[in-house]
Amino acid sequence: MTVAERIRAGLGRCSPAERRVGRLLLSDYPAAGLDTVARLAERAETSGPTVLRFLSRLGFEGFGDLQDALRGELAERTTSPLTVLTTESGPSPDDTLLGRAQAVLPGATARTLELLPPDELDTAVSLLSDRRYRISADGGRFTRLLAEYLVRHLMQVRADTRILPGEPLARTDVLLDIGRRDVLVLFDFRRYEPATRTLAEECAEAGAKIILVTDRWLSPIAGTADVVLPAQVDTLGAYDSLVPSLAIVEVLVAGVLSASGDDAERRLTRFEDSSRRHGLI
Repeated sequence: MTVAERIRAGLGRCSPAERRVGRLLLSDYPAAGLDTVARLAERAETSGPTVLRFLSRLGFEGFGDLQDALRGELAERTTSPLTVLTTESGPSPDDTLLGRAQAVLPGATARTLELLPPDELDTAVSLLSDRRYRISADGGRFTRLLAEYLVRHLMQVRADTRILPGEPLARTDVLLDIGRRDVLVLFDFRRYEPATRTLAEECAEAGAKIILVTDRWLSPIAGTADVVLPAQVDTLGAYDSLVPSLAIVEVLVAGVLSASGDDAERRLTRFEDSSRRHGLI
């Protein structure tokens, strides 16, 4: 488990002061844990011994143990496909492609769903199904596919849903009007893209709600986002798998359908009727 996963798993059995430490570590992850005990305690409005008790409750032997774990994660956060390809050992001669897939992908997906914070998921579904908000989505070089997949489903069951345009002029036009009635869904995975972080910070400053789908090491956007949904990225080869993240998207879509009830059915009926009239289906 990453430090973030251990914190989320342990918050429920902590005292209020200890929970403040945990929430601070998650809100400024991993930087807060790389500071001093005194500084972390000051920011969490508690004491040094409380910080150490919290870490002990999570299974760390001390503050140095926490920092060693975080430094290890920092190395993993910057791992590239080329690094994986050139440094990790390949499959054993007895492995088959399907055998490796069966060993890796179902487990990564199950673990992703097991570790999703229920309160965060409920908040995401509530925001996405609230007709008072406009929904926009965006991602990186590969994860924009997930953003498009989400939008193509949501636009059938609710209005005001769009993928952020890639063309600069159209993108600027949309972002100029982002504000308090907007929800922005962002997909950001390791080798995190600076442009995506800038987008999140500017939209949050304008009053938009941010839903972040990220990997287990947490994008820097996690400190800005209102909702953080982490996914495992266990893979068969050099590239991180998007299969568990796709499962999160499908859970969100199912949640919006359930929360929207008759409104979703009416919208989908009209959507399909219009699609037939225009020869799209």
